[in-house]
Amino acid sequence: MWHQSASPAAKQAPSLTIDKLPVAFFMHTFDPSAPPAEMPPLAAWEEAECDSNFVSNANVKGRTEMVDGTHGVVTVTDVKVTLQLAINIWVAEGAAKRVIEHEQGHRQISEHYYETADKVAEQIAATYLNKQISATGRDLNAEVNNLLQQMGAEITAECSRRLNPNLAQNRYDDMTDHGRNDVGAAEAVAEVLKGVQ
Repeated sequence: MWHQSASPAAKQAPSLTIDKLPVAFFMHTFDPSAPPAEMPPLAAWEEAECDSNFVSNANVKGRTEMVDGTHGVVTVTDVKVTLQLAINIWVAEGAAKRVIEHEQGHRQISEHYYETADKVAEQIAATYLNKQISATGRDLNAEVNNLLQQMGAEITAECSRRLNPNLAQNRYDDMTDHGRNDVGAAEAVAEVLKGVQ
């Protein structure tokens, strides 16, 4: 986080950047008698796991106009949000085809949410551009940096909240009984995603 002091004449147009990285997907097989340490724990009856990790990070920059030595007004001039989705599917050696298809269904749901992640992040971040906040403190630079970091954390938290696929993932598991009933993965994914933007 940084800020710059500037006179009103030095103002520049606000800048909003959304950096949406490609999905990082990895498929792993493991020995059920010796699962790797980095694998999420499985329930006793599970043979596989799809671990989706949505990452968002917002960086906010601003311009400070000094009122006096301990007071200033910060105007947000730049917001950059970086987005990524990392998916790891862990499948036990010799797992049935339907188990793999079930985990691929979880992957499809996560990727569906990620398709519009840039638009969601842009909607959230845009509300911060040109936002003005009063800063007060003996160390005004530190106070301004804290305010900018706080706004970055707010944007990141809201992106995480809005891009959370857990409800859809849980509904998918309920419909398929975690891949143990006769409901096909593709059919369940289509049903779950019907109402999702």
